[in-house]
Amino acid sequence: MRIRVLGCSGGIGAGARTSALLVDDDVLIDAGTGVGDLALSDLRSIRHVFLTHAHLDHIAGLPMLVDTAFDTSFETPVTVYARPETLDALKSHLFNDVIWPDFGRLPSADNPILRYSVCEPGDRISVGQREFHAVDVRHSVPSLGYTVRNSNGAFAISGDTKSNQTLWPVLNACEQLKLLVIEVSFPDELQQLASEAGHYCPSTLARDLARLRQDPVIWLTGMKPGEEGRIFEQVVRLVPERQVHMLSRGTVLSV
Repeated sequence: MRIRVLGCSGGIGAGARTSALLVDDDVLIDAGTGVGDLALSDLRSIRHVFLTHAHLDHIAGLPMLVDTAFDTSFETPVTVYARPETLDALKSHLFNDVIWPDFGRLPSADNPILRYSVCEPGDRISVGQREFHAVDVRHSVPSLGYTVRNSNGAFAISGDTKSNQTLWPVLNACEQLKLLVIEVSFPDELQQLASEAGHYCPSTLARDLARLRQDPVIWLTGMKPGEEGRIFEQVVRLVPERQVHMLSRGTVLSV
């Protein structure tokens, strides 16, 4: 698998783009503002979108993506996989013919370009040779992380979460876990804010990483703009035994 980082910032500004990973050429995990940097041909190749949750920084690029994919003679619709609460939020607040056209009914209700597929924690969904395993995580709204596997191994993405009891057993049971993309949004000086907002800070992430029996390469994501250096230094200091890197837009990972 080839994983192209389109966006990994906790905000925008100075070249920062929000959460979006392109898996091979046809699957997105989250659809933040980074989606907008793709070439038109790349956008039209995407037919599967796995969302972690409904917050704007993870879905902002989705309406334009579906609009770009729209063609009355399309062969394959764009399918969005997410928790029921996330799908309900998209239908009620985004694709509602007020904020954006309801592509769940276009060009017709019987054959729409946009399809919704419920994805609950524990579900396993195969797309080509890849299996997406949904994992419950703990954020301020119902959220998912994912492990993604093919014959060469697996990677995982936490989505937005704070300290939790659900992600780590799944990671420990994931054979050949090579990469872990995990969010850590605030520095330790803002630990209370991080907890209230449903995010990791370095110290809470370090405590949870102590439960991880595997040794994947760890890529930090979701850091607030301007805080990246401080957060990264704090994490590295707290988990010197781990392989920790800072994710950046344009990074290409492979499994």
